[in-house]
Amino acid sequence: MKPFRYAFIIAIASFAMISSSHAQTGGDNTYEFLNLTPSARIAALGGNFLAVKDNDISLSLANPSLITPGMHNQLALSFQDQYADISQGFVMYGRSFGNVGNFVASLQYIDYGNFTATDPTGLELGTFSAGEYAMNIGWGRDLDSLFSIGANLKGIYSSFESYSSSGMAVDVAGTYNNEEHRFTVSFIARNIGMQLKTYRPGDRENLPFELQLGLSKRLEHLPLRFNLLLTHLEKWDLTYDDPLSVQTDPLTGKARKKNGLSEFGDKLMRHIVIGAELQPMRFLSLRVGYNYQRRQEMKVESNISTVGFSWGVGLRVSKFSINYARSTQHLAAALNYITISTNLDDLF
Repeated sequence: MKPFRYAFIIAIASFAMISSSHAQTGGDNTYEFLNLTPSARIAALGGNFLAVKDNDISLSLANPSLITPGMHNQLALSFQDQYADISQGFVMYGRSFGNVGNFVASLQYIDYGNFTATDPTGLELGTFSAGEYAMNIGWGRDLDSLFSIGANLKGIYSSFESYSSSGMAVDVAGTYNNEEHRFTVSFIARNIGMQLKTYRPGDRENLPFELQLGLSKRLEHLPLRFNLLLTHLEKWDLTYDDPLSVQTDPLTGKARKKNGLSEFGDKLMRHIVIGAELQPMRFLSLRVGYNYQRRQEMKVESNISTVGFSWGVGLRVSKFSINYARSTQHLAAALNYITISTNLDDLF
């Protein structure tokens, strides 16, 4: 049980350091697309980050400390169907260079589509497009049989009509992987960087910096792995004032307030994403996830439905690994993710 003890100490220490912070998250930063869920496997488990070290190259974009020699010559493609004809995805390729370390190069994008340009009177002037891109170089290596480290270097470009911006960012991560106990824990500091060119002169914006802690535990006598993700360790209060969710007392007409324990539990759960992955056969994986924060932010009180839940399936077909996920972000629609990967050495 020592791995769990160490992870618990790390988690408590992280929350203690940020317990005095009450900053909000929405709308504070630029390049928010960097925090979107990158792959189908991660989407199925409810989050945007995993601590699973099994040579899956699609996980390294979110956690570079998972980059291993086993990713040499791996190629991965991912596509996510967003709302209103918006699409996002990535292409990745891995190479290993012995003592230098292991590298993964990737191109990440989000395409917002085409829009109609008009003047203040509504006269159409033509069309314009919008999109954001990140070129990533990831590096990772094992320090010993238990610990590994990694980093992503990101070159970012964003364009909205005639407004464009560029920036640089770095992710720094570390992983503890105990194969004997089938336990893994990863810690990452994401999007450390700045804008190099702003959309408008003198209007510099912050990048979406975040601290995350991920844990996974595979059972000994059952092919089942549990995943736990702790998000936004740099901030405690992730709630916001929503006038539509305010409940009033029918007698006094005043807004009802949560008691101290209920309020603490709500704020704590907004940092937690849980998921489970069952592999009944070598070629098949079944996944499910739950994101409490997403459910609280996107639910409709009259019909909560399955908002915040996600599920997915992974198949190993011949030389290809195919992963699909469906995540219910809102009552209006769910998002679909598909990721395909292969090792070019096996393929050819």
